[in-house]
Amino acid sequence: MAQIGHNRRPTPLLDLINDPADLRKLKESQLRDLSDELRSEMIEAVSVTGGHLGAGLGVVELTTALHYVFETPRDKLIWDVSHQSYPHKILTGRRDRIRTLRQGGGLSGFTSRQESVFDPFGAAHSSTSISAGLGFAVARDFRGDDNAVIAVIGDGAMSAGMAYEAMNNAGAMNSRLIVILNDNDMSIAPPVGAMSAYLSQLISSKPFLSVRSLGRALAKRFPRPIEMAAKRAEEYARGLFTGGTLFEELGFFYVGPIDGHNLDHLLPVLKNVRDSDYEGPVLIHCVTQKGKGYEPAEAAADKYHGVAKFDVVTGKQAKSTPKAPSYQNVFAAGLIAEAEHDDKIVAVTAAMPSGTGLNKFAERFPKRTFDVGIAEQHAVTFCAGMACEGFKPFAAIYSTFLQRAYDQVVHDVAIQSLPVRFAIDRAGMVGADGVTHQGSYDLTYLGCLPNFVIMAPSDEVELMHMVATACQIDDRPSALRYPRGEALGIEMPARGTPLEIGKGRIIREGSKVAILSLGTRLAEVLAAADDLGARGLSTTVADARFAKPLDEDLVRRLAREHEVLVTVEEGAVGGFAAQVMQFLAREGIFDKGLKFRPVTLPDRFIDHDRPEAQIAAAGLDRAGILATVLGALGQAEMESPIRA
Repeated sequence: MAQIGHNRRPTPLLDLINDPADLRKLKESQLRDLSDELRSEMIEAVSVTGGHLGAGLGVVELTTALHYVFETPRDKLIWDVSHQSYPHKILTGRRDRIRTLRQGGGLSGFTSRQESVFDPFGAAHSSTSISAGLGFAVARDFRGDDNAVIAVIGDGAMSAGMAYEAMNNAGAMNSRLIVILNDNDMSIAPPVGAMSAYLSQLISSKPFLSVRSLGRALAKRFPRPIEMAAKRAEEYARGLFTGGTLFEELGFFYVGPIDGHNLDHLLPVLKNVRDSDYEGPVLIHCVTQKGKGYEPAEAAADKYHGVAKFDVVTGKQAKSTPKAPSYQNVFAAGLIAEAEHDDKIVAVTAAMPSGTGLNKFAERFPKRTFDVGIAEQHAVTFCAGMACEGFKPFAAIYSTFLQRAYDQVVHDVAIQSLPVRFAIDRAGMVGADGVTHQGSYDLTYLGCLPNFVIMAPSDEVELMHMVATACQIDDRPSALRYPRGEALGIEMPARGTPLEIGKGRIIREGSKVAILSLGTRLAEVLAAADDLGARGLSTTVADARFAKPLDEDLVRRLAREHEVLVTVEEGAVGGFAAQVMQFLAREGIFDKGLKFRPVTLPDRFIDHDRPEAQIAAAGLDRAGILATVLGALGQAEMESPIRA
């Protein structure tokens, strides 16, 4: 296999670009070659770092054109999701650090206000750009400025209701806002060509806009039936050529579709929109191709959405052979095993079938699997409706994305005590995806809800058991949380065995110290217990299994029989430890001199890095747990084990 980075192409034009001001010094005729260089640079960089590839390759020309036509950073350019922002980063003064993408101390894989003035808004969850852009536009109007605000949103993000809420609001206002719809699946528009490009250029031009405004003004002087007929005639005429009726109905002036890879089409339209006097929001519809310009990515865009390090020549990714199945696939196996025996089990995902393992469930039960798009709110209430009718829905959603549906979890599920089962993937640290994707808060935001069952497996066998347990809970909502990555590699049963609700287990008996672990930190806890034993400190280790309902008998015993009690969880302040402390305080156990220490994620955001580095930084590794116990016993300095 060829060596990564072995044949780097020369980039004479890109070498001239330190920021977009340099880009705007080039001739338009040079932009095609610059785009080719930019694409090569991005491919080379991601081959070294890994990351999101296909989406960024699809917006190379669009990124170049936007920075060329608009005066960034004075003009605000907002990327939705922003996993496609690597070309943008290269053009905005970060090329010298682009090979630190998603590495500890390096560039974020998404836009970041802390990273650059060219990133006016950070985003890694979808469908926020139009709302944020409208906020920027209204603030500009209050100040009396005239800078442009451009929001770039992908067609996938248009499946989330928030985008339409924002468009509905923007369409009712006169603030100038430019929305670029990056249609990279051709899911909305037919193939584009010269006629479409010509019409888009014509429609976005000042003469057309002026005639349109004049026509509307004249129509308003006629009786209302004539005015409405004129309006409909214009819409039908434009809709016949462009298909933009939906966006027009929402109050946007629609332009497109245009070829998002053809600079001869892009530049005139962007300039026309920039220079127009039109008051109100404009939507420019660009059709692009994910993975454009890199054959392996073009051939399998879905596989090159997010990539490991890869060989540029062959496209082969440098993925290590897993030693154990991933937790998401263990969940899928457990759910399939249960569904074989229960035809009421259904599974729902919000645009993440492969990320949650439900693609495997869909292969076995296609009619019982539902991908609702980027619509977590809908997903939860959809599950609630099925639960009302006696079905057993599993909502498989990443912890960080379930945050988007919290009102539905409370209002539609918890208050009605509906047996929706939440399979919460990516609970805890997630490595290179960073703070926007870390599943830090689910124990806290679910733990405060009455009558909720919350489980966290310590290994893959426990996860199988908890899937089986969730299937049996028919009188209230339940959740099982599990991390990203490989399980331990222990032998799994063909099918899980339901657990007794709210009961933990003792893993190791001791007398001096008790450590109560929730979730997959158990292996580190056992290692820390070995270190404590070597120091003559006999240690009990318990696996809580359930955050709610709390195993009060177990907690009472651990507190009564040990000098020190430590809880360990890969979650934020206010989660499992808070449940334990609430019980201990209510029982008056603290009054008897118990030394209690919670080990949680620190009360700060932890940047992207290797997962093991993040865990160490949080004090959740073997050394951190050991330091916490010794500190409680006064055998070490009373400093926090949490790394700066």
